[in-house]
Amino acid sequence: MIHQLSTGAVTHGVHSKVLALTYGPNVTMDYSGYRIHLVQTNFELASTKFSFAAFKIFRQLAQDADIVHYHYPWPFMDVVHFCTCCNKPTLVTYHSDIVRQKRLLYLYRPLQRLFLHAVDHIVVTSANYLATSTELTPYHDKISVIPIGLDKNTYPLADTERKITWQKRLGKGFFLFVGVIRYYKGLFTLVEAAQGTDYPIVIVGAGPIKSMLEAYTIKLGVTNIHFLNALPDQDKVALLELCTAVVFPSHLRSEAFGISLLEGAMYGKPMISSEIGTGTSYINIDGETGLVVPPGDSEALRRAMDFLWKNSPIAKSMGQRAARRYWNLFTAQSMVSKYVELYQHLSKKKL
Repeated sequence: MIHQLSTGAVTHGVHSKVLALTYGPNVTMDYSGYRIHLVQTNFELASTKFSFAAFKIFRQLAQDADIVHYHYPWPFMDVVHFCTCCNKPTLVTYHSDIVRQKRLLYLYRPLQRLFLHAVDHIVVTSANYLATSTELTPYHDKISVIPIGLDKNTYPLADTERKITWQKRLGKGFFLFVGVIRYYKGLFTLVEAAQGTDYPIVIVGAGPIKSMLEAYTIKLGVTNIHFLNALPDQDKVALLELCTAVVFPSHLRSEAFGISLLEGAMYGKPMISSEIGTGTSYINIDGETGLVVPPGDSEALRRAMDFLWKNSPIAKSMGQRAARRYWNLFTAQSMVSKYVELYQHLSKKKL
């Protein structure tokens, strides 16, 4: 999302400098029209990276900036914001509530509320998430909704030979999951749903629980799941074009939007997702662009896959409606235009 926004904003005369942390040494590079400052991580706590050098670099970057745009949650940046006395117009894209670290959240909450109160504006990526997040209730007067958008033109074309190779390996149709294999992705439910089925299911990605997931698949005797590592974009696009449907069974609110789900819509595929009160149900409308099932319900997930597999004309129509919804609501051009308008409003308001 940051890449799409930084690249697209250049055409509106907005130039971005991105600060992020890395496990390697400090690096500054120019990439697709914007500059990236990668700062070395000193330690990590509760999935949050911390860097001593980031304070100085952030202060330097903020002094030259007209707008400072944060992406939440990243508690370390709350600390940086206050320690550097940032006095530029600020906005936060609020991607997700903090879901997993519930005990640490009690300790962090005073800083969290101070930070969200201090910033000038908050953006959420779907009205669904805004309606279901109690954390955002105190700030409704300064919140707007801007969905994440993708630019299909930035995705590579999949050559015919590559698609033929994958088709020979996987078959003429299959269900596709793409993403980092994390605890909230609902993939254990997908393995359970695959029991007793014979259609191919392809899981593309790496992650901290992949070995556990593979072991669980063997334990249940499921043989129709193909595990692939993270793939180059050309291969990912080939699989998106070839698949029958995209399956995205994330079962916790940590899945705030679902970029891979949106990619499925962009390529005109019907989708299966879970109702978790987030942006996944804004991308995928039950009965229109695909099917939405209860989270963690393997039986319902299996029925949804069975239905799309056995009803090809309906699945194709759902995919076509998903593509139309993408072009109407989720293009990068639409997202960028709305953010640039917000940048301009905040910069004028702060004068």
